[in-house]
Amino acid sequence: MIKPITQEIQREIVQDFAQAIREKKTSTPKPSYAVINFRDEKSQNYERPIESVPISLLRYRKDNGRIASDVMNYEKLNGPLDEKDKDAQEILRGFLEKKHPEMTEILIKSIEHIGQNEPAIITCDGFLINGNRRKMALESLGKRYPGVEKYKYLNVVVLPGQGDEGGPPSLLEIERIENRYQLQSEGKSEYYGFDRALSIKRKMELGFSLEEQLKDDPRYARAKEPEIKKAVKQYERDYILPLDCVDLYLRQFDREGMYGTISSGVSDREGRWQAFIDYSNARSTRLKNQQWQIENAVDDEDIGMIEEAAFKMIRLRTLKGLPKIHQIMRGLPKMCALKESRKQIINIANEVDSLLPQDEQFDAEGNALSPEDVDKKWAHHHQQKLIMLTKKALDFVESSKEKETPLMLLEAALKKLKHDDFSIENIPIQKYHEARGLASEIQKIALDIEHQLYENEKKLKNLTHKK
Repeated sequence: MIKPITQEIQREIVQDFAQAIREKKTSTPKPSYAVINFRDEKSQNYERPIESVPISLLRYRKDNGRIASDVMNYEKLNGPLDEKDKDAQEILRGFLEKKHPEMTEILIKSIEHIGQNEPAIITCDGFLINGNRRKMALESLGKRYPGVEKYKYLNVVVLPGQGDEGGPPSLLEIERIENRYQLQSEGKSEYYGFDRALSIKRKMELGFSLEEQLKDDPRYARAKEPEIKKAVKQYERDYILPLDCVDLYLRQFDREGMYGTISSGVSDREGRWQAFIDYSNARSTRLKNQQWQIENAVDDEDIGMIEEAAFKMIRLRTLKGLPKIHQIMRGLPKMCALKESRKQIINIANEVDSLLPQDEQFDAEGNALSPEDVDKKWAHHHQQKLIMLTKKALDFVESSKEKETPLMLLEAALKKLKHDDFSIENIPIQKYHEARGLASEIQKIALDIEHQLYENEKKLKNLTHKK
């Protein structure tokens, strides 16, 4: 459970950066004012001046939701990124370049032909809250047309600094601005789902609840409470619960915080985010559902082994000759409902090691292998066995569809009714009437089946007697 911080954390302003912005910014031609979605300024129709600032003075923020996974992964491997540092700025730019490169190229062409439309939003010391891709686009155009002045400046609205009315924005207020503009996207590149999940989580950790974040979405601007609650559950299902599974996965392979090993973006063919969405859904609706566990004679120890095996399948990602990994995750409950198939899944947990031996995690010169190279080496060691066991599990599911007979169904029904966890004491008092109704219906069906079988046996005896 994430506990919101009661007092908003204030962002530290880099004073010499702020001084440079004050000295170099200039007014823009009309329209020279804009109403931005900051604090209550939109509802008050409060206008701020649009100003032109040299792009050389503008900097990328590392807490940009679009590159959340890249930043977290980099910092886990290399230590904190200081966004004031020139080298760190190049690293952040590289992350942004990899996200939706085709959309960035479209923006470059748009600015080249019709110029800048809406202003970007920056802190008083020049860090971009909204407009990162526009800075990249202008930098690219500046390289193509080095003598063209208009590509050296970005039109911006500068947020207040120390001594200004209202004071500088807190970290939470900056997250609110980013959230509002992302959700009110007008042709901007959407955040990749995985980065969106990490961005939502960071905002929640700053005290910006998921419900509050959704209220910035125009779709829910006038929504009533039931609709908002439904949307919150949908976002939890699509983002928060899969991200929880990602964290469990990283912990299993001793990679806490290394989110770059999950996926680098929407165009990453090796990405695993969709597999986590499907596994999370299977986990919450079936594998962790007590009724499903009782019906299929699955205990908590089995669930732990199933999860370990699922993460190993996701790590391998491509199981040659089998369905895509996210489809396998979607069908995992069916595999685990059958005893024979479940046994193969559990064998994956028991027979496939999670980690490479320590001495194999280094190259010939003694340098540590990259996580990607470790994954490749791990896959080389284990893919044959992992694929074989997964295929066996899938084969059992397919054969069960053909072999399942009325007698097998009767045996399964009896097994569930005689299960150790089936006890009248476990039924809530308020459900007694409903339970009696179900028991009565079961009794009628059982009597009808018994009667039909009795009549068929009697007919068979008569036929035998006549012969």
